[in-house]
Amino acid sequence: MKKLKVVFFGTPDFARTSLEAIHKSSHEIVGVVTVADKQSGRGQKVNSSPVKKFAEENNLSLFQPLKLKDEDFLAEMKKLEADIFVVVAFRMMPKILFEMPKLGTFNLHASLLPDYRGAAPINFAIINGETKTGATTFFINEKIDEGNILLQDELDISSTENAGELHDRLMDLGAKLIVKTLDGLAENNIQEKPQPEVEDPKNAFKIFKDDMKIDWDQPAEKVYNFIRGLSPYPSAFTTIKINNEEKTLKIFAGTFEENEENSPSGKLEISKKEFNIFTKNGIYKPTEVQLEGKKRMSVKDFLNGFRNFENIEII
Repeated sequence: MKKLKVVFFGTPDFARTSLEAIHKSSHEIVGVVTVADKQSGRGQKVNSSPVKKFAEENNLSLFQPLKLKDEDFLAEMKKLEADIFVVVAFRMMPKILFEMPKLGTFNLHASLLPDYRGAAPINFAIINGETKTGATTFFINEKIDEGNILLQDELDISSTENAGELHDRLMDLGAKLIVKTLDGLAENNIQEKPQPEVEDPKNAFKIFKDDMKIDWDQPAEKVYNFIRGLSPYPSAFTTIKINNEEKTLKIFAGTFEENEENSPSGKLEISKKEFNIFTKNGIYKPTEVQLEGKKRMSVKDFLNGFRNFENIEII
């Protein structure tokens, strides 16, 4: 099989797994591009991306441009004479860059395109109660997540899975799909195809803080899916009042049951043994929470921290 010369673009662990898969394949990584190092934390410690760490550990040529249109960076990319660029969890690329390699540039997206274009496909697949999702490789063009499809692979979503667990399974699935795509392009046996025209495609827009607040006036199953779709990150939350002090309560996991009881949405039934929050048509029972200023804990440990439950309410 023909060996392709690859430049890889990516940043987080989701991308690092794909980089490792290419590194273990028959193809040659001639360059790795990732985000510039950032200072973070109390001590402003400089943190390197998972992709950078892998590249350094394996002596791969590394590039960390501040601007993708920088002339020196573009000149360096040209010198590499790559056959193809591969992009996983990276930022938007200018046309002058993604059109550079002779075979083009393809991206890995964690959904079955055209559904769930956007920044948060894993979260929204669970939030919307999907039972299937998958990964897609597609050629990049000037429209976000709308290029011609190369390959797709699907997997089932379990009814108890959260976004973090699905992320890890799609990370592994996607890494295998990338190598399969490179092999197919090397052998010229992949027929790219335009994405189907869908009147109302399901979107996966970037999630902001206001989007993470739980609406207890939704049906119990929707609340359940919403919480697991945001768990463990960025995490769903509600506002709780304890002794007239408002605090944020993040909820990471729980169970639900539907019933016909006509209790107000958001009503709280709480004691040493139970933590029930009423929804539109049932009850949600948190099992893992994190109160503002505290660490993540089981509901049992959370309830053990209180003596009087009468002054606790959801607002």
